[in-house]
Amino acid sequence: QVQLVESGGGLVQAGGSLRLSCSASGVIVSINAMGWYRQAPGKQRELVAASTRGGTTNYADSVKGRFTISRDNAKNTVYLQMNSLKPEDTAVYYCNADIATYSGRYYTNAYWGQGTQVTVSS
Repeated sequence: QVQLVESGGGLVQAGGSLRLSCSASGVIVSINAMGWYRQAPGKQRELVAASTRGGTTNYADSVKGRFTISRDNAKNTVYLQMNSLKPEDTAVYYCNADIATYSGRYYTNAYWGQGTQVTVSS
């Protein structure tokens, strides 16, 4: 069974920083894209940042220049360094990963973490 476990959320003042981590565990053949999404109350879940296995990244316009996604493929872990946080960054942040497993044949599925709350006070 594959699991994604996030950590690093919390309460921070505007202008502060947080670093989120997400580690995948289970019988994993490989991990392709990994990314972070967020969902604020009353809003749809949106992509924040994503990274291919080779390190190609893309960001939402609202976080460009402030957030950095990185990953450690050996540890099946993706990080999100968030700097210059704003109150509008307040949301539940979810890790997402496209993971290949093997059970008689190869499967590739998208997995989600449980979410971690980020709250930025003004």
